[in-house]
Amino acid sequence: MRGGGFDDLDRALLHALQVDGRAPFRLLGSVLGVSDQTVARRYARLRGAGSLRVVGLSDPAVVGDAQWVVRVRATPEAAGQVADALARRADTSWISVCSGGTEIVAAAYGVTAGPLLLDTLPRTPQVVDVEAHQVLKVFYGGAGKPFTKHGPLDEAQLARLTAELPVVGTASPSVDEVDRRLLDVLRVDGRTSVEELAVAASVSAATARRRLHDLRAGGVLRLDVDADLALFGLPVRTVLWLTVAAAQLDVAGQALAAHREVAYAAATTGEANVFATVSTRDTAALYRYLTSEIGELPGVGPVRSAPVLRHVKAATVHYGPG
Repeated sequence: MRGGGFDDLDRALLHALQVDGRAPFRLLGSVLGVSDQTVARRYARLRGAGSLRVVGLSDPAVVGDAQWVVRVRATPEAAGQVADALARRADTSWISVCSGGTEIVAAAYGVTAGPLLLDTLPRTPQVVDVEAHQVLKVFYGGAGKPFTKHGPLDEAQLARLTAELPVVGTASPSVDEVDRRLLDVLRVDGRTSVEELAVAASVSAATARRRLHDLRAGGVLRLDVDADLALFGLPVRTVLWLTVAAAQLDVAGQALAAHREVAYAAATTGEANVFATVSTRDTAALYRYLTSEIGELPGVGPVRSAPVLRHVKAATVHYGPG
């Protein structure tokens, strides 16, 4: 997303929304030490500029969708077009053009991902090669986990926000047509008011509020934040493929998940059995991270890194060409 001129309050608001994307402006203002009107104006400005957006997503692990990390190599003149075509699909997210501009990295999920991987992409003339690695375990990231562990809020402020979150239980609710209507609206705007949700689902406000709570408490609905990377102050984003000894895979994955630089980390199928995305302030910081933190992971072998040249799609938002 695009934008500029961000200040500490903008970054604090981003941090807070990563904890609870539906936190009321009243609570956000109280936590941030400003009025709820100030928070509402800041959110409206950032969202209007395309720099911040809260979206509601179904957790693939909870609803039973297979998840894939897809690497596509395309001809140099067509990589952008292939990436944009992938971004227009509802079963893809987090699409980036990497390396020399010929490699596309994407996440795919759901029942429609199979035909995409087995039929559509391999038969596209501009596609040179396709690798699809199924996600076996997510160590960190995805809906409900902050994109960055950096932020200005202290432990007391974070505790006030988490205290208001629905308690996630072990049983997920069955999803019916009303729930699907709610999820469709929340996928566009995760902060859609209860009154608007009620109209969209043709139910009362009380029913919409209860269903919303149940979806969150059941782990079906997770809130995510799409944001301009300039808001984070971490403009250098890199994707990593690590080959880790099987006996050390879980230990290494949990250690990787604790790194401040890591936005997403998962065990996958394939020779390189760990995929991760990291964000750093500059390339010098990336070098230090690779040679120290990554190099010290237990069981780690070959490491492949690729710089992200262009962000094509976040959780739901297609940024468009250029």
